[in-house]
Formats: sequence, C-alpha cells, structure tokens
Amino acid sequence: MRILALQKKTWESPRDNMEAVKRLLAGRQGEAPDFILLPEIFTCPYDNAAFPVYAQEEGGEVCVFLSDLARETGAWLIGGSVPERDREGRIYNTSYIYDRQGALIGKHRKIHLFDIDVEGGQYFCESDVLSPGTRPTVFDTEFGRMGVCICFDIRFPDLFIRMRQEGVRAVFVPAAFNMTTGPAHWETLFRSRALDQQIFMIGCSPARDESASYIAYGHSIVTDPWGRVLAELDHREGILEADLDLDLIDRVRRQIPLEKGLPVRKEFS
Repeated sequence: MRILALQKKTWESPRDNMEAVKRLLAGRQGEAPDFILLPEIFTCPYDNAAFPVYAQEEGGEVCVFLSDLARETGAWLIGGSVPERDREGRIYNTSYIYDRQGALIGKHRKIHLFDIDVEGGQYFCESDVLSPGTRPTVFDTEFGRMGVCICFDIRFPDLFIRMRQEGVRAVFVPAAFNMTTGPAHWETLFRSRALDQQIFMIGCSPARDESASYIAYGHSIVTDPWGRVLAELDHREGILEADLDLDLIDRVRRQIPLEKGLPVRKEFS
C-alpha cells in the first residue's frame, strides 16, 4: 500500500492553497499512489480569526477540488482538514475522505479540540470558534479498514482502541503540532499509537513558516505496528512517501496478542 503525504506551506486563501497542492504534485504525474494525505487546515491560516472567514459548507469549492484531485490521481484521498460550516452556522475542523473515483465516502470532524495553555509556550483555544465532532471515523478499502483522526485526537487512546476494535489497520492523521508540542510529543505520540494498537500511523503536517501566526512543526511521519519510524520529513515543503507492508500487522499481533487484554469498548455519542 503506497502512501503520499503532502507537507506544504499554508497560504492566505483557499485558492492559493489548492494551487500549491497542484504544484507539489505536478512532478509526480504518472505515479500511482494508493492514498494521498493533506495537512490539517490546508486551505487557510491556522488561526481562530480565519476559520469563520474561510469556512465552507460541504460541497463547496474545496470539496469540488478534492473530488477532482482524487479522480485525477486515482488515489484514495484524505483531504487534510478544512473549516466546515454546517447549516446551523456551526464550524468544525473537518477532514473529507474520497475514493479513487472522487466520490465523497466519509468525513471526520475533530472530536478533541485543541485547547491548551502551556506555560512559557503555546496558547490556543479552538473551542472559542469551533464545535467538536462526536464520532470515530473509519472507512473500507481494498486494503482493509482505515481510520482518520485530526491532530489533538491522537492524544486520546480510547479513540484508537475503538478504531482497532472496529478493524482499523492504519490511521491517517492530518495534524499541525507547533514548536512547543512538536519537538516534545510528535514522534512519541505517533510511535505510541502505532505500538499500543499495532497499526500503521500516517501523519501529515503543514510545512514550517516562521512568518505565520501559528508556526507548524512539520516532520510528517509514518510509524509501523512495531513502533518504528518508517519515514519522516524535516520542516520544509516536500512529499513523504512510504510503502506499507500490511502483513506486518498480523505478524506483530500474532507475536504480541494484545486482544486478550483490550478493555470493553467505550461508546461515543
């Protein structure tokens, strides 16, 4: 299973960011990845002030772009995340998921909003503007069942226990850790969730931009069921690529059969 994660800088407007995705993929024409993953909030600045300005309802310009991209590349597409406005005016941090034909087959609304105040470090409160999602997100492919979560969701093991119990073999994570939490926790969390659930984890960050109001850590990453880092970028723009041997999941689970000790499933509303 071949994956590409596009680590790009974030520009001001959705159209500029969509063009940036096209430019980044322009040199990869003719390749046939199975999955493409974009970063968290890839269409506008990661800023509470920007979310209401650039939020779109499902089916808007960004959704059309993502559908076309999936169809043109022939890949499953996890469209990073974008500010989504629902019909009641609530705004969510939402990841749209498309199949190889460009059909929208699911979406994940970030469940755990990024509300932190690190002494001497980062302050951010997504809940000032955004509403939380309520459900884990899984979808079926020819490679088996996959999961999606967004950034801060990765810190909550119960969510991943639930996804494993639903048969997930890899989880795609659009994320935008910052220069406080990134160096401290990024790799550790991806290795931990891969190890404790014996799955592949694929994380895609924006590239670092020192001039931005929110400076992303970068370091898009892939970790395997043994807890190893298979591939990782630095902070600059680029494409992370990896070939995942899904048979490794079954080999690891036979050797260390964690199912015997898994807790009772936690129900989400």
